[in-house]
Amino acid sequence: MAAPGPVTPGAPFEPSQPPVIEGFSPSIYNAQESFKEKFLRKTRENPMVPIGCLGTAAALTYGLYCFHRGQSHRSQLMMRTRIAAQGFTVAAILLGLAASAMKSRS
Repeated sequence: MAAPGPVTPGAPFEPSQPPVIEGFSPSIYNAQESFKEKFLRKTRENPMVPIGCLGTAAALTYGLYCFHRGQSHRSQLMMRTRIAAQGFTVAAILLGLAASAMKSRS
């Protein structure tokens, strides 16, 4: 087994900065985005995800309220509705990813 060659000292590693890789840009957006700007951009790109999240939260909240009031039939219905809303949200995420991948190819 051959011994590794000598290591040439390069620029010191700076852990607070991302690594510099030729031909790779970590973000296509040059300016830093605030949380609100990023949220609005992502919502415009795929508006079905926030709708699904709100539907999931609403079904969960109402289902828990019905459970607390002793309306077990309606609570069970709301939990099933929550599962459907979660499925809708996951499908919206996957379709958004697929659309994004297709857009980046062309």
